[in-house]
Amino acid sequence: MGVVGVGSGPARVREQFLRGGTVEGAVRSPILSSWQRSQELGLSPDACDLPYRPDIDLEGRLVNAARPVLDRLEARFAGMNMNVSLADGHGAVLQRRFGSPAMARQLAAIQSVPGFVFAEQFAGTNGIGLALAERQLINVYGAEHFAERAQANACSAIPVRDPLSGRIEGILCFGYPLADAEADAELNLLIRRAAGAIERRLLKQSSARERALLQAYLDARQRRAPAGGTGADGQPAGLGARGLDRRDETILKEQAAGLISAAQRAAVDVWLPGGRQVTLLSHPVTSPSGVEGVAIEAVFAPGERLPVDAEAPGGPAQQPGAPTDRPPRSPDGVTGRPVTTARTPGTTGDATGREPGGLIMVGEPEVGRYAVAARRRLELLSEASTRIGTTLDVAGTARELAEMAVPRLADFVTIDLSPTVLCGEEPSDPRTGLHRTVVHGFRADCPFYPAGERVELRSTTPQLRALADGQPVLEPELSSAAGWIAQNPEHARSILDHGVHSLVAVPLLARGIALGVASFYRSRDPAPYGDDDRSLALELATRAAICIDNARRYTREHAMVLTLQRSLLPHSFPEQNAVEVAHRYMPAASGVGGDWFDVIPLSSARVALVVGDVVGHGLHAAATMGRLRTAARNFAELDLAPDELLTHLDNLVGRLDRDEGFEDASAGGTGIIGATCLYAIYDPTSQQCVMARAGHPPPALVAPDGSVTFPDLPAGPPLGLGGLPFETAAFHLPEGSQLVLYTDGLVADRRRDLDTALDQLGRVLARPNRAPEDTCDAVCHSVVPLHPTDDIALLVARTHALPPGRIATWELPADPSRVRDIRAAVTHRLSEWGLDDVVHATQLLLSELVTNAIRYGSGPIQVRLLHDRTLTCEVADTSSTAPHLRRAATTDEGGRGLFLVAQLAQTWGTRYTAEGKVIWAECALDATSGRSDAAESYLHDIPAI
Repeated sequence: MGVVGVGSGPARVREQFLRGGTVEGAVRSPILSSWQRSQELGLSPDACDLPYRPDIDLEGRLVNAARPVLDRLEARFAGMNMNVSLADGHGAVLQRRFGSPAMARQLAAIQSVPGFVFAEQFAGTNGIGLALAERQLINVYGAEHFAERAQANACSAIPVRDPLSGRIEGILCFGYPLADAEADAELNLLIRRAAGAIERRLLKQSSARERALLQAYLDARQRRAPAGGTGADGQPAGLGARGLDRRDETILKEQAAGLISAAQRAAVDVWLPGGRQVTLLSHPVTSPSGVEGVAIEAVFAPGERLPVDAEAPGGPAQQPGAPTDRPPRSPDGVTGRPVTTARTPGTTGDATGREPGGLIMVGEPEVGRYAVAARRRLELLSEASTRIGTTLDVAGTARELAEMAVPRLADFVTIDLSPTVLCGEEPSDPRTGLHRTVVHGFRADCPFYPAGERVELRSTTPQLRALADGQPVLEPELSSAAGWIAQNPEHARSILDHGVHSLVAVPLLARGIALGVASFYRSRDPAPYGDDDRSLALELATRAAICIDNARRYTREHAMVLTLQRSLLPHSFPEQNAVEVAHRYMPAASGVGGDWFDVIPLSSARVALVVGDVVGHGLHAAATMGRLRTAARNFAELDLAPDELLTHLDNLVGRLDRDEGFEDASAGGTGIIGATCLYAIYDPTSQQCVMARAGHPPPALVAPDGSVTFPDLPAGPPLGLGGLPFETAAFHLPEGSQLVLYTDGLVADRRRDLDTALDQLGRVLARPNRAPEDTCDAVCHSVVPLHPTDDIALLVARTHALPPGRIATWELPADPSRVRDIRAAVTHRLSEWGLDDVVHATQLLLSELVTNAIRYGSGPIQVRLLHDRTLTCEVADTSSTAPHLRRAATTDEGGRGLFLVAQLAQTWGTRYTAEGKVIWAECALDATSGRSDAAESYLHDIPAI
């Protein structure tokens, strides 16, 4: 029930509120909002003077409809301290009934005499005023009343609506002592039934008026055509008797409702989908009681009707003139949709021989307007289902809601969202820190808070009331909306001066979460918003809120996947001298994909360049991309040739598919489906680039002079198919050449041909001596699609060559006595390079590597030194047997050579070639001495050495 003890509940809370204290959460939200509005209106609890209206209509349709219901209520409450009051739509009391006649004598005139106005702006918080403000059933108990005189009473009040228009015609209110408030559940049920009975009687009044209009039409028709086309009961013959199906009847009735709402004579030609032409005639009808309405008759063209009825009332002036030209038909001879053409009524017996047919509809213009408005609301909702939510952008979806509402529902719309919603997160409290996201209207000069700014709203504004209660708030007259005006009186006055006069504030709720609030303002239509408008705004906002929440969740997931994608891509590349690199990654407009790239330093100053693309979008594609990139780096550490590396990746993708159960259709997974990759190795010592691709677009090679070629590189199958070989191709890249690797998102676009995109890319790249960063900028500016449907990875590498003076090579036979000679040659060359500090360590390294090659290898031996960022020592032989590092026991005579190499070198490994293998070791040029000293100290502990 919501009633708290009088001594400790609402009374104390009310006193605290009047003293300026905070009472939020201690009193019901509608009551607190009403208190705040009453206070902002300057009302005093001790003196709420109510205006008196002596000109109230005591015999109007509301009173006539309610009188029998009030009589029954009076009998129901006989002998009880109950009073029943009926107020009009402005809060003026029209009728009062008392359970005990003595109550009328004991109460003050303000509580017993009709005519006093109990609207909230005059009486503060009370049953009648709050029911008008909240537009629903409400209960007010004791100290929840704003005025002191009502503290001992409780009341229940409910709006009484016109069933046709939905407009609030009045308020039915029960007043009773606070001590009887325990029975409010029973009273609420009773007052709902009573209000429903009054509304049904209002509908009967409208039905009686329509029956009177129909009878007036029939009387006029019978007088003019006693043998006309009426049925046995005197009613007009049905449209089905004239060959019209149900769809045709629906179209004609819709057009007839529009003619009735226009309330004027007219002739409208209607082309039905079947190709038939029907003319609708409208003319006024007046019942004997003075009810004015409009009758709509159908007139059929010759050859397209059955026998017609006699002449319609009104004589020749109501008959159609010459028919308009038939509209164009579809190729099958049937018009695609009904077409209407309005014209002035002509005369009977025109050239076409048209004669009046059956009655379509008769009614009052106001009722016709209700029907037309209802149909337009349905059309708006139907259109909104296709126009709202076309994108997955939060702000864009909010704008679609505003564009949908203007001008058919509102003249101006503002939408405020929580900033966290725009970032994809759920709002914690949308009532604080709203962000003005959309301001849209039929003109741009209305002074609302601009879009893009933070909006701080007071708790009494309709917007925050809507967010607090989770229900739309209707302010029919903004000029008297105290809570709205109190936000900023000067700003409110400026808006009112622009003609804005009515408001509906609707919370944007999705899955029980408030995302923000939409405000619909009316200015051009002088009629204030009503309950039907509020319901329509709520339906639009509800649909839009779901779309906004979908966009929000997509934004969050997209940001999460993009963060994962960027975390899996390289943030920086290792230092190397072989190539100068620049790169770009651009996610698709629809979502993050699986494009990736990498630059991997290899042994002997070489570098690997790799670009790949995982089919699909989203989290799965990004995660798979990370797994493939990691695998590619691991395979690259094995110094595999490009075709061998792609074979390993192909096997890996196949295993991933099988391991995740995607071969079983019942698994329901998304699957990798496939991936593409291009792998290239550039050697700065020979300026040779060896590459292979697996279903990936070929690279672009830009020569130092600016000429561009797309090499004929064997395509190879996409990764994951399995069982098919990959082929390599080698190209000479002079120093200063650029190697441009990219994914298909750069050149594949629905709006242009692939060859056209490649030609455009070639023209953009055809610039000599351009830095890789500048090349990336030029490609992104000129080649990238405006709205890419796939993500794009771009890698540009400008080649450098290792000078011949930094390369030393020796050929020697497999003779142990030549080890001394190679040590001397190496010492001499290191001295020429100024690397005397690494001579001792390099001698030890080469001694072990050459000795191993002589002992375990075969054929001629080649020794090579490379002076780059590190000093690389290579020993090549024709054997394919690779040495393995092991820990030797103290009693073993051998097995310590590679251990010594591992201690002296920064890194070492084996690389297989077509002729055999290469064992290589790299020494850091800035820290080798320390490693050498450590190795020497270790060697002193080995007695055998």
